[in-house]
Amino acid sequence: MKKVLFGIVGLFALPFVASAELENVESIISSIGDIVDLLIPIVFALALLFFFWGVAMYIFGSDESKVSAKKTMLWGVVAIFVMAAVWGLVKFIGDALGVDTDQGAVDVDRLIPN
Repeated sequence: MKKVLFGIVGLFALPFVASAELENVESIISSIGDIVDLLIPIVFALALLFFFWGVAMYIFGSDESKVSAKKTMLWGVVAIFVMAAVWGLVKFIGDALGVDTDQGAVDVDRLIPN
């Protein structure tokens, strides 16, 4: 009898638990989105700094270090290009699908049908 009673009480409590879980998921997604929004400019700045470090090594270095400096500049340009291409691709696909890519975190309530 106790199992049935706990089952019925649990069944009625399920929407409240699901709502609390949904709020937790929303806060986690929002937190991850905020962290990513902070990291993207930092990573771009690091790639740009990496490139300029290669330029400085090329200008002020000896003949042996110029080969290493060229590789450093190349990888800095590749990193900047890849990040800009991915960013542009996400923006293009978001615009094509009608998703606002500038808003930040995803609104989870909008994704769940009523």
